[in-house]
Amino acid sequence: MNHLLYLPRRIAQLLIRFYQKTISPDHSWLRHRFPGGFCRFTPSCSAYSHTAIGRYGLIKGGLKGLWRIIRCNPWSKGGIDLP
Repeated sequence: MNHLLYLPRRIAQLLIRFYQKTISPDHSWLRHRFPGGFCRFTPSCSAYSHTAIGRYGLIKGGLKGLWRIIRCNPWSKGGIDLP
């Protein structure tokens, strides 16, 4: 029963990993085109979201990840931002 409570969280984390391995400019085969990294923040937005969902759960972690993605724009200074 306890495993069912963590299922939505694990599915979200698996989807993030799938994104990272396939089309992420920071983690996938595309990373050689962006040697300095594409994301302005460290860790990348997808890594931040993956960690936040694992640490805070799907709802709160997902909202923290969404807020991070909204803040990642050309006018942002970026920098180190840990969940």
